Amino acid sequence: MLTIFNRRELLCTFSMQQQARLRDRLEARNIQYSLRTVNRNAPSSFSDTRARTGTPGQNPERAYEYIIYVHKKDYDQACTLLADLLIP
Repeated sequence: MLTIFNRRELLCTFSMQQQARLRDRLEARNIQYSLRTVNRNAPSSFSDTRARTGTPGQNPERAYEYIIYVHKKDYDQACTLLADLLIP
């Protein structure tokens, strides 16, 4: 079971394709992972105007941030998969 106490951050990206390819590789190796998606256009806890007006000048391709976590014991193996994915 993957919890906040036994996980490590593997990747933080704005690319949907990159996170999908990595997740496919993790699943193929039976490495448990957790995906957190952050909407950069969501209202903040300090102000709700961002939801109505958006963020002026923001690149639309950076609206969502994807963070992938893996179990600490699988971190080295997952890093190898990540390196293979990033290096052509």
